[in-house]
Amino acid sequence: MRYPQLIAVALFSLLAGLASAGQGRLLATGGASSLEGAAGGGITPWAVLAGYGERGEWGADVFATRVETADYRLDVAGLAASFDNRVEFSYARQRFDLGNLARNLSLPENSLSQDVFGVKVRLFGDLIYDQLPQVSLGIQHKRQKDFLIPSLVGAKRSEDTEGYLSASRLILGGAFGYNLLLNGGVRYSRANELGLLGFGGDRRDTRSVLKEGSVAVLFDRDWVVGVEYREKPDNLSFAGESDWADLFVGYFPNKHLAVVLAYARLGEIATLDKQNGAYLSVQGSF
Repeated sequence: MRYPQLIAVALFSLLAGLASAGQGRLLATGGASSLEGAAGGGITPWAVLAGYGERGEWGADVFATRVETADYRLDVAGLAASFDNRVEFSYARQRFDLGNLARNLSLPENSLSQDVFGVKVRLFGDLIYDQLPQVSLGIQHKRQKDFLIPSLVGAKRSEDTEGYLSASRLILGGAFGYNLLLNGGVRYSRANELGLLGFGGDRRDTRSVLKEGSVAVLFDRDWVVGVEYREKPDNLSFAGESDWADLFVGYFPNKHLAVVLAYARLGEIATLDKQNGAYLSVQGSF
């Protein structure tokens, strides 16, 4: 597919006939869809699993996301399915439009694309009801599809596997009477700009332990406001790689729809600085 949104439309039609939605979990506790397909926030996964399926049930999400900055555009579409509120499988296709950079430098390609295949397992704990927070372990295998440009700037490989560990807790009434979501995690990765610029580099070709986290307040049953942070590696000498952060608002009118709007601060990407802009994601859940 040339445009990731078309993938989401097709998957929505397919899953509508196959997936069933669990009714036991609270609204918004399935999170949104991250840029890499796993359930959670926009730029970081949470320990929660996709959809609203409880024990013995399936849950599923399909989503489409666009991020627009001063010089670039990122389109992502994909799906995730979970079973028994224990294990999640996800897929995302990313397409990164190089925009002004491709025109200014007459690059041989004007976009970069990547497939992300993920699995996440809830190890122990519960988001709300257990004494321990919900803790999940995830693995993502990434395949960069347009490796010419990444290879020219020093990337060492076109595909790689990374892991992450996330812990999430929803504290009922924890923020002046409003529900408070806390999430923290670590990632073991050498992906350059999520992997869109390949993996490893001329500066460093080993995986790094990277921190990520988010805080969100549920102001009522439908609205969530929060912030996210994601540490990034710095493997390529041709350009720095900035850590990412965003301020987001999520709207969850029911268990079948979620809309997330964010202001994202992405810093320097491929030599171009101040790449800040808008993030919009739409998710259907089953």
